[in-house]
Amino acid sequence: MTAPSTYGLSSQARNLQWLLTDLVEEVPGVDSVAVVSSDGLLLLSSDPVGEQDQPPAGRPKGPRGASADLATIVSGLGSLTTGAAALMDGGAVKQTMVAMEHGSVFVMAISDGSLLGVHAAPDCDMSVVAYHMALFVGRAGHVLTPEVRSELRQSMERTP
Repeated sequence: MTAPSTYGLSSQARNLQWLLTDLVEEVPGVDSVAVVSSDGLLLLSSDPVGEQDQPPAGRPKGPRGASADLATIVSGLGSLTTGAAALMDGGAVKQTMVAMEHGSVFVMAISDGSLLGVHAAPDCDMSVVAYHMALFVGRAGHVLTPEVRSELRQSMERTP
């Protein structure tokens, strides 16, 4: 994976991008990672800026490739599980995991209402992925201020 450009970003935004890149490169089985704001906008992605993977045959390509698809899934799962938790008086949703035949999707809440989403290989060690996601959330939660979220959102909008 080639790291997205961090030119012009604040040190907090660069640190978040570094943490995200580290999550993808250091955790076996992790394919892609996205951070989505509480209103569903993509803030950070493990996909390199300007690079878009070719979708499987017959599947349309999203506006930013796999990162847009993952962001949409993460936002939808976050909304669905929050609604389910409210109906069941379950309190705040901390983590969601979907195991599929050909992969897994993990979603973890970040303290400000943003969500961390991970798409992983079917043979990944789920406990290792969840552990590293929790580390990311612990390190990123206090840094993801409204100013940094705005900066990250603007940097994603500038991406071709």
